[in-house]
Amino acid sequence: MPALALTLCIGLALLAGCATKPPESPALPASPVATVPACPAPVACPVCAVCPGVVPEKPRAETLEAVGFETITGWRDDQLSQAWGAFRTSCQALRARQGWQEACALATEPGAGGNPPSSTTQVREFFEKNFTPYRVANADGSTQGMVTGYYEPLLRGSRVKRAPYLHAIYAPPEDLLTIDLSAINPDLKNMRLRGRLEGQRVVPYWSRSDIERGVAPVAGREIVWVNDPVELFFLQIQGSGRVQFDNGEVMRVGYADQNGHPYQSVGRYLIDKGELKLEQASMQGIKAWGRANPDKLEAALNHNASYVFFRELPARPGGAGFTPDGPLGALGVPLTDGRSIAVDPRFIPLGAPVFLATTQPNSSTPLNRLMLAQDTGGAIRGAVRADFFWGFGAEAGALAGRMRQQGQMWVLLPKGMALPKPNQ
Repeated sequence: MPALALTLCIGLALLAGCATKPPESPALPASPVATVPACPAPVACPVCAVCPGVVPEKPRAETLEAVGFETITGWRDDQLSQAWGAFRTSCQALRARQGWQEACALATEPGAGGNPPSSTTQVREFFEKNFTPYRVANADGSTQGMVTGYYEPLLRGSRVKRAPYLHAIYAPPEDLLTIDLSAINPDLKNMRLRGRLEGQRVVPYWSRSDIERGVAPVAGREIVWVNDPVELFFLQIQGSGRVQFDNGEVMRVGYADQNGHPYQSVGRYLIDKGELKLEQASMQGIKAWGRANPDKLEAALNHNASYVFFRELPARPGGAGFTPDGPLGALGVPLTDGRSIAVDPRFIPLGAPVFLATTQPNSSTPLNRLMLAQDTGGAIRGAVRADFFWGFGAEAGALAGRMRQQGQMWVLLPKGMALPKPNQ
């Protein structure tokens, strides 16, 4: 019996033996090519008198739902004036984009709408007059999500390889391909694939292990050499940082590209291996474990096959690399300590104000702030998901490393602006 006929017979037999009789369907016209052999007699269902029906898939919740400002947790308690500078910074990138022109003109051009707001009350009035808040929800309708923290670290390094500076920060290798899927389908914006050519085929790019072993063609792509592989690993997670040389000179490096492999949590790996307890799997705990277990370090780091490549950033006015400006985020503007977050741009428009209601690191103390979505990250996936930028240096790193809180988000969009279509 041909496979198609057998499949049809099995399906009909199960339906006849397990379900109530379906409504009769019109007879199908005879095939001019082949006839389907007669099916065997229906058999009784061995398990159930009536087979369960197909459960319809639960519809996905709307990502953004318009609400009133009065529904935002902590909206009237935040010192909104402290976020005004970060919003104006976002407007450097947004003011030419559709939907943002008028709001950004009011914020950045005094002549467009009188004097710009300066006090918290004036900033609140500005947003309530010109913006609509949208509550952010996950696909299942929940409005809670994970909030982590990140920062700009300082590493020690050298422009030439010499002890103890033996670990390279690489620029993107020349064989790394980036395939922009939006060129194929506009609905796939923000979706890019990385790979390399192997003959006539595009295959996944080399993993972290391959790159560290020298399999990938990264020789000659070294930007700078640093002294600590664990600090280098966390630099890749943060996405930007500073490298100080022995003479006091400072280089800033920023994200340039990534090898295309998904981020895998080393903390979760160490928990699953019994190396750390859940409460120990912070950035500080992982660093301490790595220095205490150098023989196991390579395998743990290679569990995360994702690898980030960098570029040297030009020096900014201020001298020695220590300037008041934060690192450049994915929006292309400097981040602001305590007012910038990384988001998943499939759901949250880059540059938009986002009110975040969460708690302080390892605490139940409320942390409710107007933030600006100015960055992205490989581990930042999902609608209600944010990475809080704490700033530069050891103190910021201590806060970022301990932050793993639950939170809610509301995105503020200019009135009348068409909602972005979520790219699931």
